[in-house]
Amino acid sequence: RDIGVTGVQTCALPISGKMQMVLSGSKCIASYDPDTGKQHWIVDGPTDQFVASPVFSEKTGLFYITGGFPDHHIMAIRPDGSGNVTDTHVVWHHHNAQGVSYVPSPIIEGDWFLVTDDRGFAHAFDAKTGDIVWNEKFGRSHASIVSAAGLLYFTNDAGHCRVVKPAEKFTTIATNDLGEPTYASPALSNGQIFVRTGKAIYCIGQK
Repeated sequence: RDIGVTGVQTCALPISGKMQMVLSGSKCIASYDPDTGKQHWIVDGPTDQFVASPVFSEKTGLFYITGGFPDHHIMAIRPDGSGNVTDTHVVWHHHNAQGVSYVPSPIIEGDWFLVTDDRGFAHAFDAKTGDIVWNEKFGRSHASIVSAAGLLYFTNDAGHCRVVKPAEKFTTIATNDLGEPTYASPALSNGQIFVRTGKAIYCIGQK
């Protein structure tokens, strides 16, 4: 099936003994062999558009997607099937519920699947079951969550960054304020954090 071009996101990884290029796009989520273009599996829907990138957890062996327009979905998919796996390989699925992100990409850290939703709340899901273990008001964000040294960095549009320990109980390690609007995701490299705000680019770390 033509996956469409509106808001298509992709990632390619060796999974279940084969290289899989997984795309979320117009009205389906599908896996292809990136060398031949052969389709491995496909999930119908669940909606028209995606912005957030899919993520994969080696620990659970599942692919995760969040987002969608006009309907909002969050979903975990087992990627070892073939053909149409809509009714057989969707492990858990939330529809028009809290915790769905349209723009910021989610992240996997250990046992947790983490998302910042469009209302300004951050959520931690049990990656295996899809149960929400905590949610906190962080403020609206276009930046994706990033991780380093076992900690998570949540940056909202106002330029506030919270450093959070991924665990069943919500724990803030630090809070930092850049003092100006920030919409871009932080970039991490060699122990330094690069942040682009509305007026500047910052490099944070030891000299």
